[in-house]
Amino acid sequence: MKVLYALLAVIILALVPIVGVGELGLRYLFGVIIPYAAFAIFVVGLAYRIVRWARTPVPFNIPTTAGQQKSLPWIKASNVESPNSTLGVIARMALEILFFRSLLRQVKGELRGGELVYEGRPYLWVGGLLFHWAMLFIVVRHLLVFLRTPPDWVTSAYIVDAFLRRVIPTALQISTVIVLVAVAYLFLRRVVSPQLRYISLPSDYFAVLLFVAIFVTGALMQQVFVVPFTPVRSLLAGLITLSPRVPEIHPFFFVHFFLFNVLLAYFPFSKLMHAPGVFFSPTRNMRNDSRARRYINPWNYPVKVATYEDYENRFRKELKVAGLPLESEGGEAMKTPVKISLRGEGG
Repeated sequence: MKVLYALLAVIILALVPIVGVGELGLRYLFGVIIPYAAFAIFVVGLAYRIVRWARTPVPFNIPTTAGQQKSLPWIKASNVESPNSTLGVIARMALEILFFRSLLRQVKGELRGGELVYEGRPYLWVGGLLFHWAMLFIVVRHLLVFLRTPPDWVTSAYIVDAFLRRVIPTALQISTVIVLVAVAYLFLRRVVSPQLRYISLPSDYFAVLLFVAIFVTGALMQQVFVVPFTPVRSLLAGLITLSPRVPEIHPFFFVHFFLFNVLLAYFPFSKLMHAPGVFFSPTRNMRNDSRARRYINPWNYPVKVATYEDYENRFRKELKVAGLPLESEGGEAMKTPVKISLRGEGG
């Protein structure tokens, strides 16, 4: 039922611009007002989440590691898997962001014939990697719509992405094919697996189905409805330059555009925030140097403590009986200052 709720929500969202633009003619609403509102929600929501993350104290050293921590010189340390320097953290983050290294290491356990069996999940890693890299190509490809004179690397990426069209003129771009296959795998995996289906929420299905709807409507714009490129660029250029104008565009474009705006506004309040969130995760962005650096909890309850001088004054008689040297009387003091709680004082 959870997936049906999400599917119904996406279908209703797709029908909204069809009725609003196709039947009611609300082009300015869907072409100007809603995009600006979605962008404002996205920026404010994203900034709010990032500021909250940045202001959260991290008193403990809690990086998740997969290697030996640096300690003694004769023990070989893993500088990337258990980084003790900023350079090591950067290398580790790069591997995580670009290649999902931790996802490749994930294993699952299952009971088979009464025996607990662990195995890797390479298909999940491949599916996630293909989905995100294809998404990157799609974003780069869309820069051609915004930029009148795109950089050479954008043009080159588009040429590579459209390679299939040299063989089949009506074929989709490579990134579109890959992202559709990858998102279909991620969706089916969540539906087929009993464990994932049990813990999944309607919002989990909604995000995946919203991506599917955006990709499918984008492909239909190219292959079926053939929305002209020039008026779309004119609309987007007007939005960017704050001089909005809505030219005559095929109504189906507004379905694709509206779904994208829904995704944009929904982004800061969803699990999709893992994209910027990985940069603020203390399990990823901290150095594993707990043996060399002390981390003090700022939330510690304020406890009244005593210095060694206070300790000596309080237990002077007992220390003399024990034959211990007293610093105040010229004896050799302890090398390291000691703070001892005075029980019973201060209430």
